[in-house]
Amino acid sequence: MADHPVRDDIDLCGGAFWAGDHHEALTWMRQHAPVYFDGNVWGVSRYADVKEVSRQPDVFSNAGGIRPNQPPLPMMIDMDDPAHLQRRKLVNRGFTPRRVRDSEPLVRQACTEIIDAVIDQGRCDFVNDVAAHLPMIMIGDALGVLPEHRADLLRWSDDMLKGLATEATDAQLEAAGNAFVEYTLYATDVIADRRAKPRDDLMSILVQAEVDGDQLTDEEIIQESLLILIGGDETTRHVISGGIHQLLVHRDQWDRLAADASLRPAAIEEMLRWVTPIKNMVRTATRDVDLGDQRVREGDELMLLYPSANRDAEVFADPFTFDSARTPNDHVAFGFGTHFCLGASLARLEISVMLDELLIRMPHLAVADPEAPLVLRPANFVSGLEELTVTF
Repeated sequence: MADHPVRDDIDLCGGAFWAGDHHEALTWMRQHAPVYFDGNVWGVSRYADVKEVSRQPDVFSNAGGIRPNQPPLPMMIDMDDPAHLQRRKLVNRGFTPRRVRDSEPLVRQACTEIIDAVIDQGRCDFVNDVAAHLPMIMIGDALGVLPEHRADLLRWSDDMLKGLATEATDAQLEAAGNAFVEYTLYATDVIADRRAKPRDDLMSILVQAEVDGDQLTDEEIIQESLLILIGGDETTRHVISGGIHQLLVHRDQWDRLAADASLRPAAIEEMLRWVTPIKNMVRTATRDVDLGDQRVREGDELMLLYPSANRDAEVFADPFTFDSARTPNDHVAFGFGTHFCLGASLARLEISVMLDELLIRMPHLAVADPEAPLVLRPANFVSGLEELTVTF
């Protein structure tokens, strides 16, 4: 192993690191120690290396679990092919291009209801009053959650995500366990109902899906629906809130998008690159291997640092400038390779429709205090703005 400089403030597994000025540290890593051992995991910081690791699942495995120092969960994201591919084929039935396209009216209706609830107030917390509701409504409807139980779904998702943190407290671990039990009981009832009376929703598709004679068991359906819940809730919320914040503080870009809808798809990709809500995924080395100038040993954990890859100046010109017209924009906010995010198309649709509706119905949307410091969630997995007060 080649020697590399060490910094005491780099703790890739710590939530405080990701809630702080992590981009300064990630930039230093790309320049001085692109494959960096922080005492627990190897941090892979450069875009090319992140893609290289993602291309080699036989060498850098998901099957050891995607969170540092934690065992794998029985869901497809913690599997390698062929088990991952077989499970993905089943779950993919709920995310076909046609199915995503057909959901646009429901997404627009949800955005309308969310904006209707706040538009007469003139001020709100954009994160918790607007951005958080859209993915939860869409996921809740897909998973058969009644509208009156959406608040429970949001609580279950938040509690289970907090429980995945390496520094989770005993209280957070207990809350995560309780949330899992409550969600399992709820989902078990929904699965039984969909077996008897299928509907046009994702849970019915998961119940009925079959590939080469294989179907998902109830336990597998619960695990994969949990992955959809946790993977699609906070991630989309953070891109909407963080991306809209950037458009509002760069008012000329907001105004350009309001005047020309054809510019909005490129803006959505820049929102994704800029926010990169999933901060990292872990891979486990299946054998000794050289990566960069480092020797990674069999069994070592490597953390793919997506926000760092998305600020790599070797790939993105002026990477610390938010440019809603950036093209090309080959970001890795949805990951890369065989585990590319299954819900990417749905996430893009939700962000697109919400952006459309905000530009049309709230053209004077503004950050209440542009000088106020941004508060990020102290989480080492999925993180973004905790709050953002806006006026309109």
